Amino acid sequence: MRGSRSALSRTITLIESSRPDHQEQAHKILDKCLQNRHDSLRIGVTGPPGAGKSTLIESLGLEILNDPGNMLAVLTIDPSSKRSGGSILGDKARMEKLSGRKDVFIRPSPSSGHLGGTSPKTHEAILLCEAAGYNVIIVETVGVGQSEISIDSMVDYILLLMLPGSGDELQGIKRGIMEIADGIAITKTDEAPQKSVALSKASCESALMLLQKKHPVWNPQVMLTSAVTGAGIDEVWKSIRELAAVLRRHNLFEETRKKQLRQLFRSQVDQQLKHAFYNHPETSSSFMTIAAAVEENSISPSSGAKKLVEKIIHFPR
Repeated sequence: MRGSRSALSRTITLIESSRPDHQEQAHKILDKCLQNRHDSLRIGVTGPPGAGKSTLIESLGLEILNDPGNMLAVLTIDPSSKRSGGSILGDKARMEKLSGRKDVFIRPSPSSGHLGGTSPKTHEAILLCEAAGYNVIIVETVGVGQSEISIDSMVDYILLLMLPGSGDELQGIKRGIMEIADGIAITKTDEAPQKSVALSKASCESALMLLQKKHPVWNPQVMLTSAVTGAGIDEVWKSIRELAAVLRRHNLFEETRKKQLRQLFRSQVDQQLKHAFYNHPETSSSFMTIAAAVEENSISPSSGAKKLVEKIIHFPR
């Protein structure tokens, strides 16, 4: 798989499959990849829709590739339709300059209804990219705002994009994604009045001062950027590398990665328990009966849930 974009793409398709035989094969591949993984820098790019995530990622990607030896993987998450389950997956088409490079791998994936801004298999896709030799991984989240925080368990640096003049929007999301941001980029500064840009920068800096630090050794920066003119893009890449260096210097880089793995492990346990519970034969035979009793107000929803769970899981007395 190393160096082969087509092989990497096929393997990610395999791990995203819900077929039991594919999942069994995927677990074996992922465990093997852990033995062959390479050091990488993982970057999450998030922000509200319209902030220019794909455009900035292309400019940032080109800046990253100016450093000799870098290979870049971009994992983009597109929202899935709640009705059809489909997804547009158009981010790759918006990154024309990166798409044509041999040292770049771009993979769009549907969110598949997964909350938190990522897809259910984003972390696994990161591991596969690392095993394939990509040493810088960018994950572009859906862009849903306040609840979009699952990316914090997968990357080393989270870049939050904000549009100039988005003060009201800032108030709505600052207790969510801003708490886990390692840097903020005000985007499209070439299009907005300088007064609006300066006000947005000041608002973000004020908001950051009110929030508890994510890392005790790091103060998130607010940077002014334009993907069109290239202004501030080098500053963003410098900030990303500086955070990694600071965390390593204080022995916090690997410790943070270990905490992330614990979070991901708990999340996977929750998902697999839920899947196993609803696929248990006793669940399907009892669910409708207990649900009917709840609907008729014979028992409360909490009592019904307790009754159903206790039919499947036998707790010691």
